[in-house]
Amino acid sequence: MNPPVVTLRAMRQDEYEDYRAGRDLEYVQSLAKTMPADAAMEKARQDRARFLPRGLATEHQRLLVAESATGQVVGFAWVGLEEPRSGTTDTAWLHDLKVEEPFRRSGYGRAILAAVEAVAREAGAARLGLNVFGANAPAIKLYQTCGYEVTAQQMAKRL
Repeated sequence: MNPPVVTLRAMRQDEYEDYRAGRDLEYVQSLAKTMPADAAMEKARQDRARFLPRGLATEHQRLLVAESATGQVVGFAWVGLEEPRSGTTDTAWLHDLKVEEPFRRSGYGRAILAAVEAVAREAGAARLGLNVFGANAPAIKLYQTCGYEVTAQQMAKRL
């Protein structure tokens, strides 16, 4: 079977509002596994204010919609064209990659990731970094099979 083809395009404002609401909810749910819910909501708010202070117009951030060969929206990606801690542009940062539910497990994640890598390369990045929650086994497997390596790791145990 041939891998699916995707095209990335800039996210529109109406798409951004829906994307942001859904991403915030998923982010808070993931954070709430390791911190109180109110702290998770506050961290999500602070992170959005830090990384997307101007929404779609935030400099060095690309919010992208992935479309199939038939023009159907199959997913989304948010890539920063600078490393978030240092601000250097030799490393781009994948803040989010989402494949819509009906298209999961059919190669779209890999296709979107490859397209994002091309965006990062075209912007001059030599590396693409990302964080992934430890419980997100499907994402971890995707990144590993695409050549990503662990560069840092946090661990915890519930007491």
